[in-house]
Amino acid sequence: MNHQALQDTSLRYFLEVVQTGSVTEAAARLNVAPSAVSRHIARLEAELDTLLFERRARGMVPNAAGELLATHARRAWQDIERVADEIQSLRGLKSGVVRVACTEGFASEFVPGLIAGFQRQYQGIRFGMQVSLQAQVPEKVRQGEVDIGITVSTVSERGISVALRHPSPIIAVLHPEHPLAGRSQLSLAQLVGHAVALPGPDSTLRQLFDISCSRQSLDFEAVFECDRLDPCLSFVRAGGGITLNGELALRERLRRGEVVGIPLRDREMNERHFEVQTLAGRTLPRAAKAFLEHLLEALGRPG
Repeated sequence: MNHQALQDTSLRYFLEVVQTGSVTEAAARLNVAPSAVSRHIARLEAELDTLLFERRARGMVPNAAGELLATHARRAWQDIERVADEIQSLRGLKSGVVRVACTEGFASEFVPGLIAGFQRQYQGIRFGMQVSLQAQVPEKVRQGEVDIGITVSTVSERGISVALRHPSPIIAVLHPEHPLAGRSQLSLAQLVGHAVALPGPDSTLRQLFDISCSRQSLDFEAVFECDRLDPCLSFVRAGGGITLNGELALRERLRRGEVVGIPLRDREMNERHFEVQTLAGRTLPRAAKAFLEHLLEALGRPG
């Protein structure tokens, strides 16, 4: 079923401009001329007798009226998806699209593994996965860009329903032959003097690490810093030193013995939580709801 046939074209064009902040970029994504997008925006503004955007040098930003309309339009689109999904469900769960956003740590193996397991049972379901920064995941859920967010969090998020939440402590990750690999527990102070690879400052993990080091007056200088986690893990596997990560994201690597994970007893290293997020008040499409159930069952519904 073509969901777009059920939604006013002007609203679709309007939402693309809200998301991209540009008529030109929205037109490119919609595969139409910029003049067509401008006409539809003008039509909406004329029908509502109000401006919807602030025109700025670097793009277009929705004003208060535009934000209100965007909220309505996203809800309307989600209702359309739900109705179309219910019609499709009359024939069983044989088609559908599930949109997922997750942080990088869960993108390498954890989420793809869950998707593969789900598709063995429901081969007609397609997936789209966006790899995002921790702060972007709940925003993508709120904006209706994705159905499910998989992330780590340290605070509650407005407008977000948490389907699953449990502790996600940060662990030290070492090569199996590293001198500290046999310890049952470590502290950050014990890592001083060893080569350490760290993610960039935008990650929750790095922020908690920096807070803990500041509190304890620990002086670390990373020998390798990268804004991606996988290169840090490759550095460890090559015998370069130690990195930090969450156990859940590394579960398969730990099981295979590629690396060793050791709990950290520092307070800040235990203040993160793993969360599976959906939009509060939204009824998920049937395929997304089935995948969410699969995810919860795979994790044994902890917490």
